[in-house]
Amino acid sequence: MNTLLVGLLLTLGVCAGARAADLAGNAAAGQGKALVCGACHGPDGNSPIGNFPKLAGQGERYLLKQLQEIKGGKRTVPEMTGLLVPLNDQDLADLAA
Repeated sequence: MNTLLVGLLLTLGVCAGARAADLAGNAAAGQGKALVCGACHGPDGNSPIGNFPKLAGQGERYLLKQLQEIKGGKRTVPEMTGLLVPLNDQDLADLAA
C-alpha cells in the first residue's frame, strides 16, 4: 500500500512539473505586464523598499513557482494576491521570464 501511494505521489509530481515546463514565458510580453510590479519591486527588479523582495537575478522557474503559489493560496502575500487573480498561467510565465 505504501509503495502504491509513493508511486502515485511521484507520478503526480512529475505531471505537475511537466505542466510547468510546458509554459514558455515571453519576456517581451512580460515587460508590459510587469509595469505595475515596478511600484514595489523596482523597475529593474531591485526593490527600493525593504519590505518588498528584490526580484532581479532570480531564476525564471523560481519566480514562476512563487507566483503560482501566491495565486493559488499556498503562499499568503495579501499585497500580491489581488494583483494575480485576473492573470492566467501564461501571464505568470511571461512575468517570470
